[in-house]
Amino acid sequence: MFSLRQVEALYWIARLGTFERAAAKLNTTQSAISKRIQELELVAGTPLFDRSQRSARLTEQGEQLLALAQEMLALQQRVLHLKDGNEIPVRRLRLGITELTALTWLPRLIASLRAKYPKVTIETEVDMSRDLYDRLQEDRLDVIIIPEAFSDAHITAVELAQNRNVWMGSPKLVRTRRKLSIAELAEYTILVQGNRSGTGLWVSKWLKSEGAMLPRLFSSDSLIALLGLTVAGLGVTYLPLQCFKPLVAEGKLRIIRTDPELPAIPYVAMYRHDRPSAFTASVAELARTTCDFSRQLQG
Repeated sequence: MFSLRQVEALYWIARLGTFERAAAKLNTTQSAISKRIQELELVAGTPLFDRSQRSARLTEQGEQLLALAQEMLALQQRVLHLKDGNEIPVRRLRLGITELTALTWLPRLIASLRAKYPKVTIETEVDMSRDLYDRLQEDRLDVIIIPEAFSDAHITAVELAQNRNVWMGSPKLVRTRRKLSIAELAEYTILVQGNRSGTGLWVSKWLKSEGAMLPRLFSSDSLIALLGLTVAGLGVTYLPLQCFKPLVAEGKLRIIRTDPELPAIPYVAMYRHDRPSAFTASVAELARTTCDFSRQLQG
């Protein structure tokens, strides 16, 4: 095995040009420096200096090891700075979100993360709630932001906000403004999200609890696809009220009042607490303070 002392000797000999100067820099003797290099050469299995030269000139293998030595010494300094509280740690965050978060408050969350952790590397995946939850369980994601539709003893869920959905349709399709029963609503083609969607699971359970009979049902995993079909007048669907209010104001969509109304859907930030979780808990708290489904991205 080699030691940092041996690596340090190699670095300073290469930088200062002689064993003698390196010994003075490291406050030791020239023989001690020579011994460290001999031990390092035994570990490396090759000469590190060209001893046919009068000056301390590295061999090709010595130059390769020097590059590694510089990295090791830099890491040593970062560890020491971390102990002193002067080093901002490098972080990697594997973040999973659904379409709604990506369309609304994701940029504010990323800005908050980078302000608190300037060296953070954020890898974002946009997918269905079920798939994100599975990847969190498999330790392929660190934090996910989804509707609260799943639970596990090893996973912490931090409440973010309640998201209100309402039924919407194109004014060309839905001409009435009166309040509709679920049976009357079912006379239209109902566009829904599938069971891999957390919101889809919530609404599906609610419709069953209301005894809804839906003879004309169209399912899609994509929120944006459902939005496009609804604007085109091909059916009615449930959409986040705050996010898509501008389309109502523009006359592209109409809110369909129903009795009963759709339930509000809780969103959570989830992370595994059977892993080191101080960082992920901090991410979840930042998500709680920045969560805002009312603001669409501007194109």
